Amino acid sequence: MTRTAPVVVIGGGQAGLAAGYHLRRLGVDFVILDAQAAPGGAWQHAWDSLRLFSPAAYSSLPGRLMPPQNGATYPDAQHVVEYLADYEKRYELPVERPVRVLGIHRDSRLLRVETASGTWPAAAVISATGTWWRPFLPAIAGRGDFGGRQLHTVDYQRPQDFAGRRVIVVGGGNSGAQIAADLAYDTQLTWVTQRALRFLPDDVDGRVLFDVATARRRTLDEGRTDTGGVASLGDVVAVPPVREARDRGLLRSAPMFTRLTPTGLEWADGTCAEADAIIWCTGFRPALSHLAPLRLRDCRGHIAVEGTRAVDEPRLHLLGYGDWTGPASATLIGVGRPAREAARDIAASLG
Repeated sequence: MTRTAPVVVIGGGQAGLAAGYHLRRLGVDFVILDAQAAPGGAWQHAWDSLRLFSPAAYSSLPGRLMPPQNGATYPDAQHVVEYLADYEKRYELPVERPVRVLGIHRDSRLLRVETASGTWPAAAVISATGTWWRPFLPAIAGRGDFGGRQLHTVDYQRPQDFAGRRVIVVGGGNSGAQIAADLAYDTQLTWVTQRALRFLPDDVDGRVLFDVATARRRTLDEGRTDTGGVASLGDVVAVPPVREARDRGLLRSAPMFTRLTPTGLEWADGTCAEADAIIWCTGFRPALSHLAPLRLRDCRGHIAVEGTRAVDEPRLHLLGYGDWTGPASATLIGVGRPAREAARDIAASLG
């Protein structure tokens, strides 16, 4: 089956909805193809205790403030799911789901979006598939030898699943910190980080981080010296559960180990630790396999962009994958501006 839309947005999470909002305001006809069966993007798959880094009002998509969650300064993932579902409905965004995109191909003057349920020829495409669907696991000696359970951030749900067990959490970012804080009370926890822990000041949350990321992008665009952005402040936002576990002395990290053993792990000095489970909080990579037919990646696997537009395929925009597609574009508050720029660029190209 072949269907048409001048613009196809791939992904119905926060980035795709923000793009849809701005396309609708500009009067551009479009469709959003979402592989998920329900609204909410990756947030509907997050662990139970996940909290945003910012208050609700500072975690909003364009045009609609996120309402506060009763009794919570920092909303949880379910609140975000409900907000995104309401946002989609409020603006009557044309989302088709579940639709799995298989690949994008050049087809004369158009791009051809092939899906498991049909084909969509389009004059422009916005790829907004995020990173959640491509978890990263580091190559480390002995990973296949470990006899316990191994899982990634995407697989973790609740601390009760590990009560009384020996658990290794690997990763010194925000996911690692929140999951380590979750497990610090009822498990034998070892938290392993690549470098010494760097907590941001307690008064720094997503509002500050967005401002810092935006200022860094402005600095780079003007050719001035890189300030380091968010990374210069620290690695971990001290949201209340993390702060409480830290202040109780429960969040201390060990250095990175050199290899896994059948029963645990081993450090360079020969010290070993036994483990029943390892949770890899080691980040993600952009989910871009659907773009493979366009052959846009360089030798490092990157796609060159100007703003959000792919340099080697100007009919394609990439949105929400990180700072390389707009300052803080992987966040709720940050994706609005690059989404607006992408929509304006597309509207202009369509005449």
